Amino acid sequence: MSPEAIGFALLLIGVVLLVAKLIRVRWKLAQRLFLPSSIIGGGIALLLGPDVFGRIAAALGTDRFTEGGLWGSGVMEVWSALPGLLISLVFAGLFLGQRIPNVREAGRLAGPQITLGFAFGTGQYVVGLLLALLVLGPVFGLPPLTGALIEIGFEGGHGTAAGLNETFEQAGFPEGEDLALGMATIGLLTGIIAGIVLINWGVRTGRTAELSASATPSVTERMGVVERENRTAAATLTVHPSSIEPLALHFGLLAIAVIIGQLLLWGLQALEAALWADTIELFEYVPLFPLAMIGGIVMQIVIDRVDRLQVVDRQMIERIQGFSLDALIISALGTLSLQVLAANFVPFLLLALVGVTYCIAVFLFLAPRMLPDYWFERGIGDLGQSLGVTATGLILMRVADPELRTPAYPAFGYKQLIFEPFFGGGLVTAAAIPLILQFGPVPLLVVMAVLLAASLLLGLLYFGRRRPAPAADSRT
Repeated sequence: MSPEAIGFALLLIGVVLLVAKLIRVRWKLAQRLFLPSSIIGGGIALLLGPDVFGRIAAALGTDRFTEGGLWGSGVMEVWSALPGLLISLVFAGLFLGQRIPNVREAGRLAGPQITLGFAFGTGQYVVGLLLALLVLGPVFGLPPLTGALIEIGFEGGHGTAAGLNETFEQAGFPEGEDLALGMATIGLLTGIIAGIVLINWGVRTGRTAELSASATPSVTERMGVVERENRTAAATLTVHPSSIEPLALHFGLLAIAVIIGQLLLWGLQALEAALWADTIELFEYVPLFPLAMIGGIVMQIVIDRVDRLQVVDRQMIERIQGFSLDALIISALGTLSLQVLAANFVPFLLLALVGVTYCIAVFLFLAPRMLPDYWFERGIGDLGQSLGVTATGLILMRVADPELRTPAYPAFGYKQLIFEPFFGGGLVTAAAIPLILQFGPVPLLVVMAVLLAASLLLGLLYFGRRRPAPAADSRT
């Protein structure tokens, strides 16, 4: 692979993103669904790839586009390698640039949110593993690893699904990546569509505390454009560019966090090889990105102690994360194999239906009883995250609480510090496949069922009764 081919593949991602943004500005349906430009761009990349454009061209009599579609095989090769690299940058920055509260403080502020989040995450494993054991394995001959695809695709999203590509290959189930990416796409679209439908239902039935029927997003908000009078700086200039470009400084911090994660992974793999690899082998299958997240935590602890001038800007970190995630989604969707989805269509459909049904049921029946106040605004964020990653949850909370008057945002944010290290691409998500390979699906199912029961008991019997619920909460 030549440097020119790599550079051209990266430039094409920028072009696709720009075209997708123009489509978002003009396409009313995309505006109503609040579809991110990266998802639209990923769809464009997929349509012009080998499984769609290439097959159409072959049917018309030319095999020129069979391997790489309109993009070419070289671009497809680069894109297929990008998700596993970029997801480490995204996770390395999860905690950089913000104070890390202690567990007691975070639990006090967001205890109900944490229990609800764990009910979503552990329940996805429970229903997924049960479906794999009772139906997908006996009927369709699929491995028990399919039971983890709901949480990987829904909570983890495209980045996590693509980042686990090597893990799926090492597990002898390379189709898992494409199925997980398909689940991520279904989850994202369902999260946005179902979320908007539920918000409209909540407004009509009086379940929302802040949003009224007249408080609808403006035209520019639907287009994804910030009004001139509301525009703010995307990041803060904390160092003089004459000394170092601020973007380069923050990229360097992320790079160190990723390197720390890689050193941790190498160390754990070496320790495992020396002590217990003959009987149990877990870290050989663990990807880099959850360790990169730990590297980011280590970096932030050091920064809290030495950064007296506060040169680390959280917004700049988020801009790098955002770009990495956009590029990741386009490259992951652009290299998605539709043939794998078609070959496993019925199992894929069953997984999607079971996962979506479970998540919506948790929101409708458990959120009002586990969250002591503002259950709709707080629960809609967790529903969005449980179906289509954190960004979807934030979008839905923004729609349900446009003035940020409820405790939904701070509770959701503090919950992430406890929740993200484990689910949605964290240690549990990364270790699920190795654990199933080493011990089988039943032990993981038992552990997740116990955690689910504990979450329900704590949420329903303690947090849900901690204070009287608002009147709107009683209508479920």
